[in-house]
Amino acid sequence: MKKFRYRMESILKIKIKLEDQAKLVYANALANLKKEEEKLEILKQKKTFYEDEQRKLCTSRLNIIKMKQLSEAINIMNERIENQIAVVKAAKKRLETARARLNEAMVERKTQEKLKEKAWQEYMMEYEAEEQKEIDEHNSFIYGSVLLHEEDR
Repeated sequence: MKKFRYRMESILKIKIKLEDQAKLVYANALANLKKEEEKLEILKQKKTFYEDEQRKLCTSRLNIIKMKQLSEAINIMNERIENQIAVVKAAKKRLETARARLNEAMVERKTQEKLKEKAWQEYMMEYEAEEQKEIDEHNSFIYGSVLLHEEDR
């Protein structure tokens, strides 16, 4: 019998490559999100530091210039934090898009693999049927030969 050959093997390989690419895109999006969240955390820590410094100045000797600088620094940090929050939201959106594409690629690959498995099972059924047919023909030939020899006696 002929060797099993899945006629859509090239499509399956393409689906596997597309899934691998989707995994890389997802991993990059996840890494980018983590990086942007870390930047946001750093900005929040700086803002907290400036607020603490401003509180310390309020309780000690008044230094108006330093307090004004800290107030401006806090305002700048608030703006940077708002901008960074927008960047984090955009990164989350890209991550969700990448996740959806990855899920779609995985479903397509699994579908192709199931089709290949089904084709393999059909091949095995045909192979077993052909093998059974050969066994039946062989047995018929042997049984027929034995009957012919018995008639000749």
